Amino acid sequence: MGLVHGVLAYGLWGVVAAYWKQLLHVDPVALVAHRAVWAAVSFAVLTVAFGQWSAFVAALRTPRTAGIMLVSGSLIGVNWTLFVWATNNGHLLDASLGYFVTPLLSVALGTLVLREHLSRLAWVAIALAAIGVTFLTVRLGRFPWVTLALAATFGLYGLVRKVARVDALVGSTIETVWIAPVAAVYLIVTGGDAAYTDTPTSLLLAGTGLVTAVPLVLFTSAARRLPLSTVGFLQYLAPTGQFILAFAVYGEALPSERLAAFCVIWAGLAVFSLNLWRQRQSPSRSR
Repeated sequence: MGLVHGVLAYGLWGVVAAYWKQLLHVDPVALVAHRAVWAAVSFAVLTVAFGQWSAFVAALRTPRTAGIMLVSGSLIGVNWTLFVWATNNGHLLDASLGYFVTPLLSVALGTLVLREHLSRLAWVAIALAAIGVTFLTVRLGRFPWVTLALAATFGLYGLVRKVARVDALVGSTIETVWIAPVAAVYLIVTGGDAAYTDTPTSLLLAGTGLVTAVPLVLFTSAARRLPLSTVGFLQYLAPTGQFILAFAVYGEALPSERLAAFCVIWAGLAVFSLNLWRQRQSPSRSR
């Protein structure tokens, strides 16, 4: 069941760009504002349904936890905005590359900030990712800001959530509670609610809450049931799905320079996965 939930979670994250494509006519900032408001509603309902309301109230009343969740909420809000903009402006491949880089960036942040031990293979993986991004920058003649901004915001988000040490559902509910009022004010001031009055668009906008909440609940279920190394392998399903959508479905250009950069970073991910597998095998060998 854990494996099924994990595949569903990362599979949904991999194809969610197709949902945002249906809302191309909506301003990206207004779209993210709607997502924040409806996600807050969805998370609140799920928090009650899963019996986590008391934990939510207790966490919200803890100044340190509430403050950390404000930071993480800001980071995920920026990440959402970047991803929606990239998806709807022909940069889904750049977004995919960003999420391929994220796991390696997370490892680097864990080493630099949390002083976690990093093996030689992990350093090789990080070095290959850095080479791939540098090559992309030099060959394309422009800074890959979409790729790096998505990787940085989501990597930092993961770091902040780890420091917070709060349940995934409770933490996500607090995050959206922080950013939903700002989003609602934005929609009221700019008239974002009135700008999209047709029924299909309204239903799609309301559905952004479930699109945000459901994969996270599935991911939480998987993370509790599966070894961390298995979760680490599964996380590559999401950017792989994004890559296939961008190239095969939406016809984004894949120049040889970008493909070469992808290959170098994929090599880094292969080394990283080998490292995870070796770490997973070493305890059994010691027994």
